Amino acid sequence: MKKSAFTMLELIFVIVVMGILAKFGVELLAKVYDNFIYDKINNSLQAKSQNAVEIIASRLQYRIKDSIIARQSSDDTNFTSLSTANSDSYNILEWVGSDIDGFRGTTAPLWSAIIDLDDSNTTLLKTPETNTTALNSFIGSLSEGNVSISDAAIYFLGSNTNIKTGYGWQRPTEIFNDQNHTMHPIQAGGAIDEFAPKTGTSFSGVDVYEYYKLAWSAYAVGISDYNQSSHMGTLTLWYNYQPWEGEKYTQGNNATIMENVSTFRFRAIGSVVQIQVCTKSDLTKDENYSICKEKTVF
Repeated sequence: MKKSAFTMLELIFVIVVMGILAKFGVELLAKVYDNFIYDKINNSLQAKSQNAVEIIASRLQYRIKDSIIARQSSDDTNFTSLSTANSDSYNILEWVGSDIDGFRGTTAPLWSAIIDLDDSNTTLLKTPETNTTALNSFIGSLSEGNVSISDAAIYFLGSNTNIKTGYGWQRPTEIFNDQNHTMHPIQAGGAIDEFAPKTGTSFSGVDVYEYYKLAWSAYAVGISDYNQSSHMGTLTLWYNYQPWEGEKYTQGNNATIMENVSTFRFRAIGSVVQIQVCTKSDLTKDENYSICKEKTVF
């Protein structure tokens, strides 16, 4: 009776093949796993950084263009116009935002952006089709009850702009007590389509133009809680504050845009603003992987 079995040559061949598979198979599986991790982290960073620049751009889109500045978080009395802030020492982007939500309203604009110059006087500005009662309620809802129409200000399109003194950026001592600034603090008048001066006795001596924008909040974006060892921090949006009332951005509300941000840069090209957000993640103990996203806002 004859029995079959592996010959020594066949056994050696099987051992060699298994050794080759063990060596390169493990390396192949490790490579596939590494590629999966890289792709997952890459997709996550791509999505988060893209979302961050979109959030900032959505606010910047409705800025009062002449109001935008760059500021130092280390010394927030040091600020300059964005066109001259091409240094990394300015790390806070700040601007006054036009109330686009109130302008759109729910079924109709709550402020019309038009002043009837013939029907206005030094103590009351007539703004046809504006509803200050509904606007006050709307602002209160958007600001979580922290702001009212009496905290708002208007900006006349075509008026002279002074970036240093016109918006209240020279805080905390600069509180507007007259109407001789770029921003004109207002309150509701006697009728629902009237604005009255909140500060100063009247608009006497002030150049009043037909078209205006209404604002009740300034905005600031920068990296807070920056960690010097990891070189990362939290990209934060500050809002619900009024520089024309002497308030600084840290006195407003804040919301986290993105965590683990390594760089937030910005620059102006004329009236166009370019922003960049960079983030990174630790892939290994010795290697960092970084993603940057940019957006241009007209």
